Amino acid sequence: MSEHYAPVSEHLDDVEAARKEGRRKMDWALQHMPILQELRDQFEADKPFDGEVIGMAMHVEAKTANLVELLALGGAEVAITGCNPLSTHDDVSAALDAHDNITSYAVRGVDEDGYYAAIDSVIAHEPTITVDDGMDMVFAIHEEYPELIDTILGGAEETTTGVHRLRAMDADGELKYPVFAVNDTPMKRLFDNVHGTGESSLATIAMTTNLSYAGKNVVVGGYGHCGKGVAKKAAGQNADVIVTEVDSRRALEAHMEGYDVMPMNEAAKVGDVFITTTGNRDVVTRDDFENMKDGVLLANAGHFDIEIDLDALADLAVDEYEARDGVDAYVMEDGRRLNVLAEGRLVNLASPIALGHPVEVMDQSFGVQAVVVREIVENGDAYDAGVHDVPDELDREVAEIKLAAEGIKFDSMTDEQREYMGSWAHGT
Repeated sequence: MSEHYAPVSEHLDDVEAARKEGRRKMDWALQHMPILQELRDQFEADKPFDGEVIGMAMHVEAKTANLVELLALGGAEVAITGCNPLSTHDDVSAALDAHDNITSYAVRGVDEDGYYAAIDSVIAHEPTITVDDGMDMVFAIHEEYPELIDTILGGAEETTTGVHRLRAMDADGELKYPVFAVNDTPMKRLFDNVHGTGESSLATIAMTTNLSYAGKNVVVGGYGHCGKGVAKKAAGQNADVIVTEVDSRRALEAHMEGYDVMPMNEAAKVGDVFITTTGNRDVVTRDDFENMKDGVLLANAGHFDIEIDLDALADLAVDEYEARDGVDAYVMEDGRRLNVLAEGRLVNLASPIALGHPVEVMDQSFGVQAVVVREIVENGDAYDAGVHDVPDELDREVAEIKLAAEGIKFDSMTDEQREYMGSWAHGT
C-alpha cells in the first residue's frame, strides 16, 4: 500500500471548534430526516453491522454525515473520504472523525494526489462493504487491491455516473462483487434527481451570482432524470427553457413538455445560463464558446468536471479572473466574458456556498442506502458479482417510513383486488 493520507483532524488548526460546528450542522439536518431517525432507532437496537467495516467515498457534508453515523451506530467501523475535492465540509468531516467508530479522511480542496491517497487510506481499513458516489472506490479496489475482493460482501452506488461506470465494468466481466444501483431505484430517481438536482443546482447558481432566472434562456444539457428536474424548476422560476439532447425519444419528450429543443451549437447563440446534466464529456465545447453572448453563466450539474470543455475555454481566453466567489470569468479576444461556476465541478456541491440537495430529499436516498447495506449484511450470499437493482420491497419500506412520519395514510389492495391483478383468467 502506498503512503496514506492522514485523517481530517490532523489537517485542521482548531479541531474542537470545527467538530462543534460540524455537529451543529448534522443536528440541524437530522431534525428534518425522519427516515434516518427511524432507522437509527432500529439499528441502535439491533446492531446489524457488528463486525463489519464500511468503506465510503461520498460528498462529506451534514446530510451524508448522518448516514455515516447511522451505520456506525449500527455497529460498523466506518472509514470515509470525499468523492469530490470541493464538496467536503471540513467541520462536518471533523465531527465524524471524533466518533469512536468513524475515521474521516475527507478534506476540502485536496489536489488529485491527495484525493486518491485518501481513498487508499479508507481501503487500508480493509472494508467488507463499500458505499460509493461515483465509483472511484470500487475502481481503486479492483485495480490496486484485488486481494480484498474475496472478503467484500457487496457495495452500494449512489449516483448516475457511478452506475454507468459499474454497468460498463459488469458488461466487461470485470466487476468482482455485487453492487446495488441505489441511483436507479424509484425512491432515488423520483425525488433526488428531480427535486434534489433541480432545486439545489438552481438555488446555488442564483445565490452564487445574485441573478434571476425570470425571462432568461436557460439551456439544459441532457433530459434525463436530473435534466428533467432542472428544466421543470427553471420553468417554474419563469425562465425560457431550452433542452439539448442526443436521444430521439428524450428530445421528443422535452418538446412535448413545451420546451424548445435544439442542438447545443444553436442554443449557444441564445442561452443566458447553461446547465449540463448528462454524465458525459464535452457537452459544451470550443465551437459553442465561440458563439456565446457576453456574460453567460456556465454550470455543471453532472458528477465529473468534464461536461464543459474548460481546456478549450482556457485556450480561447486572453484573460481569466475571479469575478465572484465561485465564479471564474474567461475573457475572449473580442471582449466577451464567459463565466464558469465552481470550476466546472458539480455546481450544487462544489460552489463555495453550496449545500447540496435539500435535506428531506437526501433523507430518502440515504434511507435506501442504509437498508441496502443491511440487505448486504443479511443476504449478501444471495447476490452474484455484478450490478443489482435494489429489491423493490426495500424501496417501498423507505417510502412507507417517510409517509408515516408525514402522517399520510394511503390505501392498500383488498384480497379480491390482489387476486384480480395476479390473474390472467378474468375477461370482459
